[in-house]
Amino acid sequence: MSNDTQGMSSRRKFLGMAGMMGAGAVLSGCTSVIATQPSQDNGLDAAIFNFALNLEYLEAAFYLAAVGRLGELTAAGGDAGKVTLPAGYDGRTMTVPGLTGDMLAMAHEIADDEIAHVKVIRSVLKGAAVAQPQLDLSGSFVAAGKAASNGAIANFNPYANELFFLHGAFVFEDVGVTAYKGAARFLDDQKAGGNLENAAGILAVEAYHAGSIRTQLYRRRGEQAAAGLTVEAVVQAISNLRDGADGDTDLDQGITATGNANPGVMARSANIVPTDVNGIAFSRTPRQVANIVFLAAGASKGGFFPNGLTDDGNLGKLLAL
Repeated sequence: MSNDTQGMSSRRKFLGMAGMMGAGAVLSGCTSVIATQPSQDNGLDAAIFNFALNLEYLEAAFYLAAVGRLGELTAAGGDAGKVTLPAGYDGRTMTVPGLTGDMLAMAHEIADDEIAHVKVIRSVLKGAAVAQPQLDLSGSFVAAGKAASNGAIANFNPYANELFFLHGAFVFEDVGVTAYKGAARFLDDQKAGGNLENAAGILAVEAYHAGSIRTQLYRRRGEQAAAGLTVEAVVQAISNLRDGADGDTDLDQGITATGNANPGVMARSANIVPTDVNGIAFSRTPRQVANIVFLAAGASKGGFFPNGLTDDGNLGKLLAL
């Protein structure tokens, strides 16, 4: 192993132990793509969807606020009043400065999808659906920006301009893909149109979103982002910090081959789709996802969820999976 690779691995391990996320969403470890036998009912389907619902509230709030439609969150069953945004930005009467044309249209489309995810999961869960928790889309990003840049980016605001919005979106989309992919092993309902099929459908949409965001960032990889760092460097720093929160494995990937040290990762100059050498996306456990969204390993609240996730009574069991 080269000195550079050893240094990166050590840095990620340290960040994981320190509990700092970086910039980051649900559910599971590396799973086989082909099921070898039917799963037994573990009674966790509702808990898994409620865990996902907490994260969908977050994604919906982020995108709706970016396009001035935050009020729609309440109409969908969430609560726009429980969303903290950067000072001076209300997410209801304004859009991200410079977010226009095709990029604005794409942001609206993703917002439509995320609010639809909130609605469909609430519909599946019916009366068992958890309420939206308090969401922080201000201080959490500031902390993430500092961690990702060793303090160089002091006041990261994803609603300041189009480029910062793309970096903010990068925080969530890759996490959502790995979360839903991992969730598959825990879902028991495999009927047509059932829980597994619904989750697979949402996973596909999140993957489309992630690919779109990563493509935009890759196209702009050489631009200066902030604090003397290029877009490519900031994205890689976010990826490294997420990996640190995950633990010892080097799975998370930036938008180029630079910095992706794990020999199990497919090496290529453009890295729009983060996969292993078999072209398969990786998974995250509930605890790994919680580490990222709370901005601290082993935490029960903080970061994007200052008061924690809304617990349906099975959160502790999920985090132990």
